Amino acid sequence: MSSQAVVIYPTMFCPYCHGAKALLAKKGVAFDEVKVDGDRAARQAMSARAGGRTSVPQIFIGDRHVGGCDDLYALNAAGELDPLLALAAG
Repeated sequence: MSSQAVVIYPTMFCPYCHGAKALLAKKGVAFDEVKVDGDRAARQAMSARAGGRTSVPQIFIGDRHVGGCDDLYALNAAGELDPLLALAAG
């Protein structure tokens, strides 16, 4: 597992990746990035970890696969993101 409780798989020019990272940064959350730009092995590892999903970003909080940017914002809107982040932080 990563050294951080939150891991995001982004690409450099993806607006959804930037949006997801912006929300996490706004919340003061440290996260690891596994950039998948042009890295076929990293993208395959991301897809395997994300249950076959190939779009970016793919976001994990602890061992939970959150999904993509829209999923992250939906968790936040439902009031479920902060408790999840608190649990993952230990």
